[in-house]
Amino acid sequence: MSSASSVIDARNPNAALRNYYFLRAAVAFVWVAAAFTAGASNPLIGAVLLVVYPAWDALANLLDARANGGYRANRTQTVNAAVSVATALGMLGGLAVSVNAAIGVFGVWAVLAGLLQLLTGVRRWRTYGAQWAMVLSGGQSVLAGVFFVLMATKPMPLSITSVAGYAGFGAFYFLVSGLWLTFRTPSRRA
Repeated sequence: MSSASSVIDARNPNAALRNYYFLRAAVAFVWVAAAFTAGASNPLIGAVLLVVYPAWDALANLLDARANGGYRANRTQTVNAAVSVATALGMLGGLAVSVNAAIGVFGVWAVLAGLLQLLTGVRRWRTYGAQWAMVLSGGQSVLAGVFFVLMATKPMPLSITSVAGYAGFGAFYFLVSGLWLTFRTPSRRA
């Protein structure tokens, strides 16, 4: 955890948030690539990746909260971390039933995580700016989560590729937010 936490420097909140967004984008892009390659061809690897995604989200939210004022000051990230840990564990139970059940759990998580991300983005808007992409991402996550839950109830067999595009959009939004914080005009810097 020390290498990831060194990327997110709490002494410079703007740089910490920018670096956090770039880290989230990079990990998500790698996850998507793994999902569409190894995960799509090997169901066991796909199952592991399905559990890893919310587990990583939990860790990332804790890193974010710690770098931006602590857990109490960032309740949405702290709650998001707890929801993501519960989801990673729930994914194990879902996978014991079927991939569709796991995708249903993933969908419920996407709704909850999206709402919490949206709230975090709104809260940070005044301080950092560049949160429109996070708000949009949170809203899109809610909609995608509802879609995943509905999709999981259909008899069509699902796989990791059913949710990999969702992670790709998340990576894009994190990248846009990081770039926005990097290149916005100096008059807007916090």
